[in-house]
Amino acid sequence: MQDVMAAVAHSTAVHALVTGATGGIGQGICFALLAQAQKDGVPIHISAAASQPGARLDALVQALRDAGASAYGVAGDITEPAQCADLVAQAQAGGGDLTALVCNAGASGPGRLADLPVAQWDRTFQLNTRSAWLLAQAAYPALARTRGSITAIASMSGLTPHPGYGAYSAAKAALVMLCRQLAQEWAVDGIRVNTVCPGMVRTPLTEAVYLDAATLQQRQALVPLGRIGQAEDVGAAVAFFTSAAAAYVTGQNLLVDGGISDHMLGLIPGRPGQPPVGSR
Repeated sequence: MQDVMAAVAHSTAVHALVTGATGGIGQGICFALLAQAQKDGVPIHISAAASQPGARLDALVQALRDAGASAYGVAGDITEPAQCADLVAQAQAGGGDLTALVCNAGASGPGRLADLPVAQWDRTFQLNTRSAWLLAQAAYPALARTRGSITAIASMSGLTPHPGYGAYSAAKAALVMLCRQLAQEWAVDGIRVNTVCPGMVRTPLTEAVYLDAATLQQRQALVPLGRIGQAEDVGAAVAFFTSAAAAYVTGQNLLVDGGISDHMLGLIPGRPGQPPVGSR
């Protein structure tokens, strides 16, 4: 089996299209893919996608090149169906057939379901769920030729209700099921489809929250592993799913949350062996 995996790992170059690449998690994914390719001894081309061209995208592409990757920046609005197809076309023009599609772009936004605007609901699904389907459709011919993979970044909020984020939780839950469905329909083509569900992750986008020492301590205390996740933690999970080590893995979700999702029942007061509330 090890001989088979080694042959797969060294048989072809990697070409990964990563959406939302300029964000904290997106950059973590790009560099984790590069590290995995270097470990496997294969060349890698990364098509780093952002919503629009600019200095941040240019800086990421240059950093990837400096680290040893072939890299190219592509841009488009993934809430627009035509631009999803164009992103894939841009990537293919710059680096040939895709071997991996990483659907990382997404966004959350607070809103109570009782009075949530329809426009916010629709945009949340367009950004977090529909875009992954449209990108997958556009990438399907190439991924079938390369027997490649799709990895989508969902959220622990898609596995557990997140009060005040009803549209986001529903959209990420739908994304997990979409990928399970794609995994079944496209397995015959050798395309593997999986999801990663991050928990709390410290990125430039969330950094303001963690600058408050009390909030940081409270959040860390909720995580059984005792720390807040880093972009590299999510990147490592994606790198696994795109690698030969996951050649027999499809339709799966990997929860990368330090154990917090399974820890909730442990917070209920009065459990056996737990000190009474208010005691030391």
